[in-house]
Amino acid sequence: MPEIASTLSDLRRSLSEAALRGGPVAAGRIGLGVPALDEALNGGLARAALHEVYAAEVADLAAATGFALGLALRAGVADEKAGAFSSEVGIGSREETRNGSNERSILWARQDFVDAEAGRLHAPGLNEFGLDPSRLLLVRARDGEGVLRAGAEAARCAALGAVLIEPWGEPRPFDLTASRRLALAAEASGVPVLLLRVAATEAPSAARTRWQVRALASRALEANAPGAPAFALRLLRQRGGAAEREWRVEWDRDRHCFAERSLFDRASRTDHAAPLSRPLVPLPGDGQIAADGRDSDLRRAG
Repeated sequence: MPEIASTLSDLRRSLSEAALRGGPVAAGRIGLGVPALDEALNGGLARAALHEVYAAEVADLAAATGFALGLALRAGVADEKAGAFSSEVGIGSREETRNGSNERSILWARQDFVDAEAGRLHAPGLNEFGLDPSRLLLVRARDGEGVLRAGAEAARCAALGAVLIEPWGEPRPFDLTASRRLALAAEASGVPVLLLRVAATEAPSAARTRWQVRALASRALEANAPGAPAFALRLLRQRGGAAEREWRVEWDRDRHCFAERSLFDRASRTDHAAPLSRPLVPLPGDGQIAADGRDSDLRRAG
């Protein structure tokens, strides 16, 4: 308990400093950049709400984290008109993602056990994804209770761009009542709260939406460099809206938005391709790969 009290005291100090740097965020919805996805969400993700992001498997934790972080970055755009524009045209402009509203801090409450299982957050990696590490307020707690208490405290701060809460498994203090507290805090402050779930089963909650995320193979860039992070999304639940729908998307770090991946894209079909009849792919006698380059442009992302 003394450790949690010290953490909360430091957190309140950081939130007070954040409040001095910016006013409250705009209400409304967050356009994700994919017209079909935004349409299914009635114009975008509700900003003043709790949203759950589940990793389909423990191995998909990095992908689920990437999707949640992408939502947090999209939420950093506080201008409702800019959000509506990005929803209509399917992308966000560079000016939109570089204005002052995008400099709001993102608070990330993370359980220590996640670090032990998946590794610590890496500043160069966050920067490569599109998040300036200086915008991140990282709170680490020993157990799920500490993470949830820190997240609930942060959710009441209207100066934040988003709050990301990442416990491991199924913390005993987290139940329908606790999720309701988070949802009410988000509604009061206007700040989206993203609850990242791994090694956890679905349970009743007050979340506005619930997502399941799997990693997809990315499409290589020039010189066979790794491509954009790619995700298979499934909308498991949406209060007052359609659910059980699926999309395949990529993250555009330059425009801070998602882009749709075609279902007929070769890279998208690798998860369902028939297994090879041999352990190795046969090559022509001259050692050259076939001209069509099938499967040569795939890299695992997420």
